[in-house]
Amino acid sequence: MDLTQLPPVVYAPTLGADDGTTRIRMQRMADGQIALFVYSALDRLAAEYGEDSPWVLLRIPDLEAAYQDSPFDLLFFDRALHPQEAAR
Repeated sequence: MDLTQLPPVVYAPTLGADDGTTRIRMQRMADGQIALFVYSALDRLAAEYGEDSPWVLLRIPDLEAAYQDSPFDLLFFDRALHPQEAAR
């Protein structure tokens, strides 16, 4: 995974689980691939997921660790999720 085009930190949306843990929110795309959307600023994340949406600040090593724990196929930076792209 080439992360040289990203800033040193990014914001990623998260989801809470029933057991109280938190995980990074990923999206299944219509073609079956798993995507992670990350953002350079909180206002950009909030524009996509809502003002009260939970998030985590990730350094590049954290992002690499997240990939090792839960591999994803696509990494989108400062990009909107278009409804037609998401799996139904």
